[in-house]
Order: sequence, then structure tokens, then C-alpha cells
Amino acid sequence: MADELTHIDDKGRARMVDISRKTPQLRIARASGRIELGERTVKLISDNNMKKGDVLAVAEIAGVQAAKRTSELIPLCHPLPITNITVRASLDPHGVLVESEASCIARTGIEMEALTAVTVALLTVYDMCKAVDSQMRIGEIALLSKSKVDVD
Repeated sequence: MADELTHIDDKGRARMVDISRKTPQLRIARASGRIELGERTVKLISDNNMKKGDVLAVAEIAGVQAAKRTSELIPLCHPLPITNITVRASLDPHGVLVESEASCIARTGIEMEALTAVTVALLTVYDMCKAVDSQMRIGEIALLSKSKVDVD
């Protein structure tokens, strides 16, 4: 049944879904999000003058690390054999856009890893800029796409 709750057992308790009978497939997910920053903060990042270092590079690395630890952070997520995770942070006049793409060959999707990568990358930007910008706003975090393809 399509509307059946898969993460609830017959007594209404949370449970991890049994995926052992599913066939491994190539799974790919893309996500994005942004953080709005003040003009001064954008300039400091652009000039690489933030006291904590290269904001965009550190955010990208943090996103990769976070994706690899998703199942440790979100209780009902399965640990996945990630084959690729790309995180890109780009500066624009109003803030930072973060985009991620994650892939694996597994029995379940990798969208939580892509979303976790974006979220932690944005939190890293926040952490690195909080001393100079008290008006930052994180938002627009979204899953852009997910796909699965049979593998031979």
C-alpha cells in the first residue's frame, strides 16, 4: 500500500525499514540551499579575509564529511557505501549557494546524504561568519532530484 507508513512497526514504534530484499541500484541525489549574508560579509568572503579562513573551501569539506556521517546523525537512515559526494559553495552578491550531488550503489536512496551535505555546509558558513554578521539567514534547502538505475 503506497500510503503505508514504512518507518512504524505494528505497535506504532519507530523502526528502520528492512531493505535486505531490495536489489542494489545506482542511486543519485542532488540538493541545494543558501545562506543570505550582509554585503560586508560577502566582501570579506570574496577577499578571503575572514579570520577563520577560506569560507567556501571549508564549507565544501564540511559538507563532504557530513554526508559520510548521515546515518550517525539521523536515527533511521541506513549507512550507505557512498561512491561520490560533490559539494560546491558559490558566492553571489547576496550570500552563498551550496549544491551537492551524492551517489552510491545501494538498496535505498541517498537523498538524505545530499541534504545533510548542503545543510552542514551552510551551517559551516554561518559558524565562520557569525562574528561579523548577526543577520544571516539559512534557507531554501531542497532536494532537487533523485534517481535510481538498475546496474548490471
